[in-house]
Amino acid sequence: MQLKHLKTLLTPQESAVKVTCMAWAPNHTKFAVCTVDRVVLLYDEQGERRDKFSTKPLDPKYGKHSYVVNDLAFSPDSTKIAIGQSDNIIFVYRIGEDWGDKKAICNKFVQTSAVTCLLWPAENSIVYGLADGKVRLANTQTNKSSNIYDVDYVVSLASNVSGKGILSGHADGTVVRYFFDDEGSGESQGKLLVHPCPPYALAWGANSIMVGGCDKKVVAYGREGQLLQTFDYSRDRTEKEFTTATTSPSGQSVVFGSYDRLRVFNWAPRRGMWDEAKPKEIPNIYTVTSLAWKKDGSRLCAGTLCGGVELFDCCLRRTIYKNKFEMTYVGLSQVIVKNLSTGTRVILKSYYGYEIEEVKIMGKDRYLVAHTSDTLLLGDMQRNKLSEVPWPGSGGNEKFFFENETVCMIFNAGELSLVEYNNNEILGSVRTEFMNPHLISVRLNERKQRGAEDNKKLAYLIDLKTIAIVDLSGSYSLGTISHDSKIDWLELNETGRKLLFRDKKLRLHLYDIESATKNTLLNFCSYVQWVPDSDVVVAQTRGSLCIWYSIDSPESITMFPIKGDIVDLGRADGKTDVLVTEGVNTVTYTLDEGLIEFGTAVDDGDYDRATAFLETLEMSPETEAMWKTLSKLVVEARQLHIAERCFAALGDVSTVHFLHQTNDIADKISEETGGDGTVFFQVQARLALLDKNFKLAEMHYVEQNAIDEAIEIYQELHMWDDCIAVAEAKGHPELDGLRGNYYQWLMVTNQEEKAGEVKENQGDYQGAINLYLKAGLPAKAARLAISRPEITNNSDTVSRIAASLIKGEFYERAGDLYEKIRNNQKALECYRRGSAFTKAVELARLAFPAEVVKLEEAWGDYLVQQKQMDAAINHFIEAGCSIKAIEAAVGARQWKKAVHILELQEDSSAGKYYVKIAQHYASVKDYEVAEQLFVKGGHIKDAIDMYTTAGCWEDAYKLAVKCMTGEEVSALYISKAQELEIDGKLKEAERLFATVSQPDLAITMYKKNRMFDDVIRLVAKHHPSLLAETHHHLAKELEAESRFSEAEYHFMEAEEWKAAVHMYRVNNMWEDAYRVAKIQGGPVAQKQVAYLWARSLGGDAAVKLLNKFGLLEYAVEFAADNFSFDFAFDLARLSCKQKIPDIHFKHALHLEDQGKFAEAEVEFIKAGKPKEAVLMYVHNTDWDSAQRVAEGHDPESVSEVLVGQAKFCFEQKNFQQAEAFLLRAQRPELAVKYYKDVEMWTDAMRICKEYLPGKLSLLQEEYEKESAKKGVQGVEGLLEQAKKWEQLGDYSRAVESYLKVKDDPNTALLEKCWLKAAELSTKFLSRERAVEVIQVVGPRLSQLKKYNAAAELFLALDLIKEAIDVFIVGEEWNKAKRVAKELEPRYEEYVHKKYKDHLKNQGKVESLVGVDVMAALDMYAERGQWDKCLETASKQNFKILHKYVALYATHLIKEGDTVKALQLYVQHGAPPNPQNFNIYKRLFVDQINLPGTEGPQSYRMWADLRNFLLQLCENVSKSAEGNSPVHKEFELMLLIAHYYATRSAANGVEQLASLAAKLSVSLLRHTEVVPADKAFYEAGVACRAIGWENMAFIFLNHLLDLCDVIEGNLDSLDHSDFVDTDIPFDIPVPTKHSVTDTQREQIRDWVLTVSMDRRLEQVLPSDERNSYEASLLAANTGICSLPCILTGYPVLRNKIEFASVEKAAIKDDWNKFVVTTKTTHSPECQDVLEFIRGWCGGLPTSGFSFH
Repeated sequence: MQLKHLKTLLTPQESAVKVTCMAWAPNHTKFAVCTVDRVVLLYDEQGERRDKFSTKPLDPKYGKHSYVVNDLAFSPDSTKIAIGQSDNIIFVYRIGEDWGDKKAICNKFVQTSAVTCLLWPAENSIVYGLADGKVRLANTQTNKSSNIYDVDYVVSLASNVSGKGILSGHADGTVVRYFFDDEGSGESQGKLLVHPCPPYALAWGANSIMVGGCDKKVVAYGREGQLLQTFDYSRDRTEKEFTTATTSPSGQSVVFGSYDRLRVFNWAPRRGMWDEAKPKEIPNIYTVTSLAWKKDGSRLCAGTLCGGVELFDCCLRRTIYKNKFEMTYVGLSQVIVKNLSTGTRVILKSYYGYEIEEVKIMGKDRYLVAHTSDTLLLGDMQRNKLSEVPWPGSGGNEKFFFENETVCMIFNAGELSLVEYNNNEILGSVRTEFMNPHLISVRLNERKQRGAEDNKKLAYLIDLKTIAIVDLSGSYSLGTISHDSKIDWLELNETGRKLLFRDKKLRLHLYDIESATKNTLLNFCSYVQWVPDSDVVVAQTRGSLCIWYSIDSPESITMFPIKGDIVDLGRADGKTDVLVTEGVNTVTYTLDEGLIEFGTAVDDGDYDRATAFLETLEMSPETEAMWKTLSKLVVEARQLHIAERCFAALGDVSTVHFLHQTNDIADKISEETGGDGTVFFQVQARLALLDKNFKLAEMHYVEQNAIDEAIEIYQELHMWDDCIAVAEAKGHPELDGLRGNYYQWLMVTNQEEKAGEVKENQGDYQGAINLYLKAGLPAKAARLAISRPEITNNSDTVSRIAASLIKGEFYERAGDLYEKIRNNQKALECYRRGSAFTKAVELARLAFPAEVVKLEEAWGDYLVQQKQMDAAINHFIEAGCSIKAIEAAVGARQWKKAVHILELQEDSSAGKYYVKIAQHYASVKDYEVAEQLFVKGGHIKDAIDMYTTAGCWEDAYKLAVKCMTGEEVSALYISKAQELEIDGKLKEAERLFATVSQPDLAITMYKKNRMFDDVIRLVAKHHPSLLAETHHHLAKELEAESRFSEAEYHFMEAEEWKAAVHMYRVNNMWEDAYRVAKIQGGPVAQKQVAYLWARSLGGDAAVKLLNKFGLLEYAVEFAADNFSFDFAFDLARLSCKQKIPDIHFKHALHLEDQGKFAEAEVEFIKAGKPKEAVLMYVHNTDWDSAQRVAEGHDPESVSEVLVGQAKFCFEQKNFQQAEAFLLRAQRPELAVKYYKDVEMWTDAMRICKEYLPGKLSLLQEEYEKESAKKGVQGVEGLLEQAKKWEQLGDYSRAVESYLKVKDDPNTALLEKCWLKAAELSTKFLSRERAVEVIQVVGPRLSQLKKYNAAAELFLALDLIKEAIDVFIVGEEWNKAKRVAKELEPRYEEYVHKKYKDHLKNQGKVESLVGVDVMAALDMYAERGQWDKCLETASKQNFKILHKYVALYATHLIKEGDTVKALQLYVQHGAPPNPQNFNIYKRLFVDQINLPGTEGPQSYRMWADLRNFLLQLCENVSKSAEGNSPVHKEFELMLLIAHYYATRSAANGVEQLASLAAKLSVSLLRHTEVVPADKAFYEAGVACRAIGWENMAFIFLNHLLDLCDVIEGNLDSLDHSDFVDTDIPFDIPVPTKHSVTDTQREQIRDWVLTVSMDRRLEQVLPSDERNSYEASLLAANTGICSLPCILTGYPVLRNKIEFASVEKAAIKDDWNKFVVTTKTTHSPECQDVLEFIRGWCGGLPTSGFSFH
């Protein structure tokens, strides 16, 4: 994020007139500023001031200066401003939408204290903070406000990015979070964190909370208040406190304002941390008092202490897209897209906070597309509708289609995804490969229709012949259309109920989605389209324009002849036109808008309008279709008068008459009742009759007990069965008459069958049979006769029935009848004639066994006639007709069964079937079975022919071997193979050769026929060791025949690619040689072949070739490296002349290696490297030649030659000659070096002094070091040298020489030398140099403990601080103080501090007390001298004493000595300091957790704790914490401590054992504080000890459960025993046991024993309230009683009251305690009563006195 200053909106003043608050409007168009003069200034988004208005006070009588505006905020609709004022009120001003609109107060909210800050996050809801710590919510709709929570003075408010949550910062550092809607984040609300200082600068980013304040730190906290980062500027002196902060709208950046500076922090999502950007330094703006960020993130305004308002531009980057749009990246996740031509802007934002990677504008510059890492952003800029949908990385291969204005279609990897604009979820995804917009149709709520709120449909192609239709709202399929031809166009109507589609044969089809029916509308359709906003279809077929005004009646079509082709269809201004091109002209055909309007009226449900429209039309097929459509709809809608009109128009007189009567009934009922007549039962029944729903009509009549009407209706409809059923059900009196009428009607209408059924139902069976026979239904008569014995006994009747059955050829039924009367012979004859063989066989087995076989054969013959061959087989087998069975099996193609039967036959005549069955198996290629069958049938030759025909030579061979010799078989197969070879059937010939194991003949055959692939195949199979040799041999043959490509293949197979390259090279086929080398030999071989190719070409051709391959430089290098210098020079001269010097250089090196130095010299010079020639001669010590070349060609090398000669002379000990050479070469430093190396220091210093005077001192130093290594002579030499410089007046060098004297054991000599250096520098050198010398000498003298001498030197040059430091080092404190006091008083504090530090370091605490008592106390504490520390602190004030008491107590608590820590506060008192509260709580917790403290020996400890808590509660009640939650907490601790102390005292007296047990039981109600397992153990043991075994069992059993939970053996506790008691359920489970293992085992054994005895009830004892006797809370009434001051049990009756409120005792227990105390003289009990006297304001009159 970068801040760039744009302009100053409000000029700053010379004085403090701070900008108190400012805000941007959510619609970005207004900016409001309020200054200290309480006037609100309004600016436009360009920063121009456009308006202003004054605020007003709560009460005019206090004047305009009685308040300040603390905060302001715009409403979400930007038309109102809320003003929060210090005079306890919020005013809401309506400012309007336009500039200059009248300003008016529309709401005001009076408060109890000053409004410090406010937000307006949602419509009608203002959140504000008050000075009294309350955060409240004001509702502008109801003009009421309510409290949200209450903490401390509210210093800041901030909302999250969505505005659904708020943070409030309070003066005590608390930050509280509150959500109106947590948006599913699951984040907690309430107190979130406590900041070290008031969080005046509070910001809520997208991923973190940032807080700043007066401690000069910016702290980042996590979502749940955990510390993430700290930016500490407390050491930056230019930084001051942070006064305000603001968050960017995306939540990715935060700006903090301080003094002359804006600090910018940016969220780094990948690292999950805040990064600090470069701060914006703005000199002289002073403190930033207010910040406001424009809602689109592009602008930031800062208000200052001096009344200035500065406008900044905020952006990460800004780009121009296609010179049409400006894109401003105001954050990682927010981009502002501005249309440069219109000025309109769209804010593109990732609501998930992802970084927007790239923004594209597509679809005729209307639609936005942007990607993030996990989402896709889409937007319609024209309608300002934006969407963000999950979209994992897809590689950017998506295709976007924007043909539909409501939805974006995205195609990626075969998947179509639909995204509805302004919806952040993918509408739907389907798999399809067809992305032509004409093959996809989407309809989203384009026309409202009845009963459909959310209508979203999609039609698309699954494949070219299949259409799928999907409901996108419910994500389910509506249907699939399979078509017989490819589909090239489809489109849904606007309601999504109809689908039009056209196939490649130009046939137009209509599909109704609800009924799933398809109709073909048109053939040869060249154009089709739905008319917008209707269900009218326009299409063209050849020379006709076709219109369907009512698509529900596809047969109703209107056609007009046209002479051209339809090009477009438009509907506007109540007119629909079809544009047709006729030649060069365009002709318009206007459609009947009225007919179109009819469909719209029907869809809108306005049937009156539809009827009125139809009445204006003449009757035509189209009109008739519309009347039919309307009639169906109005009947369904129960608009009967319109229905009557519709049927009248259709000419349906009967329906009109029926509806007219129905309307008369409905109208009459409406007049009588004043209600809706259509709900009357008669109307409903008649409508059901109209729908032919007779049962529904009957139900309506029967429900109203109109039985006669129902019967009458059924009679009119001749539905006699239903009529009689109603009469029977309702017991109608005319039931018999109805039955008679029914029978009479049946006879009149010649319905004898139905009449017979009536007679049968009435029990008149003879009459029924007569009627059945009359009706020609003998089978029915037979059925009845068979079922009734009395009929079968009548032979006449049976004969008549049998005759009728036989006449009617009902032979089986006749057989049944004859069998019934036991006439088996006739029955069998009838069964046989009727082909009822099942019954015939069953009857024959019983009556005629000899006939069974004949019947089975006849049955089989019958089945064969019926072509049921399968069924016939078994019957033939049963009849013993095997031949017929085999023929049936063959005929049924049951081949396995046929074989099975055949194998069982002994008759030789059956053998002919083997061939037939074998031929079948041969035809299905089951040759093995066929062979077996042929062999069994004796047709082996046929089997061999079968194998030969099928090409199964091996199988034929195996079969032939059985009946032929080996030689005969081989001769046969070889001759056969040779015949096949002649016929060109080489593959078949090969197989025959292989069959007789003659592969070499096959190889020879293939080689003779030049079929080398087959040769190789066979060699690989039969002679693999010869394969490579064969390849090589074939390759050579092919090469000789110039079949190079085939030869190459075989060379490759033989793995001899170099031979292939050589072949191509020899034949000058360089391209192929290069190709082979590239593929097989790799880069090196490829380059070498290219090089050789180029060498073969030479000249320009070589250069062009090498350039083509990009190998020119390589070739030059390769030629030079391989000493082909002539070719290298040729290439370089023609193409890369810059390489010529390199070639000369390599040539020279080659000549040098050969010892041809003169030629090499020439080449080196040509290469431009004469220095290499010089070095060559130097290397060979040819100095003259080297000198000659250097002087002639490289003068710079002359010196190197001379240096080389000099080095050679030095090695030869010729120093004078060497020196001369070096001086000629102007390298005196080398002469010095060489002389030093041979330790000729005199000559070295001579040369250095003469030629290098600047390095003489360094050389002297080096010489001195060398001399010093040899002993005193070195120091003496320095002294002599120093004296020499001093005599010569070169005091600077003399001083340096004196200073060089060091590291000598003679300290007197060192001191003398250094003082001499100081003296000379002070007298003769400049002050600056003298100071430098003194600053060197002073520390040296200090090291020698010559502090006074060092200090005098510093003082001589006015170096006061250094002198003081020397005295301090020497512990000359008085001298240091005197110097500071007399010469530089400002260093007195410095000396004092150093002295304190010295005393601390030396441990001289007693001395330190007099200097700095707090430091001394800290030292005592650090050393653990706590008694001394507290003794000293007690002499100071109370506050200091208790600071160290608290430190000591903390130390003791950590050491585990809680009792001693308690004694500290018993001794020194318990101040109500909030910072001590945690110590007090820890003392209490540690003490109640101590084991073995219930006895009288622990009484003093409990009494001390009790007395300490009493004192603490009294002190807290008098402090600011009085009546606070912490005060209540300490009072609870006091009560518990009192119980423990009283129990300890009672345990020491036997008579008070029951009181002690009651106290242990009462402590159970405090297990939220007291360790639960310890409390239950003590209560259970105490109850058991005094015989309260029921309670003991319950408590100890619960203890065991609790122990299991602690050990993790149990997940939760069973609290059922403590329901309706005040023993808490939700208690903290102890982390470790308070009860020992031994104690637990004892308890476990006791509980188990009691459980086994079953002598106890697991029920707590109850009292007169029917509640648990120890519970303060009554279970039935909810009344809470006071606890007894002695036992903790509820005080019900006979109570003793005390002077203190809410203190009472049970009289019996009190008297018992008092009497026992008197009789036993127990000091502990006496102390308890004395405590109660003090705590409760005295004892009761019957109380006890110790005196």
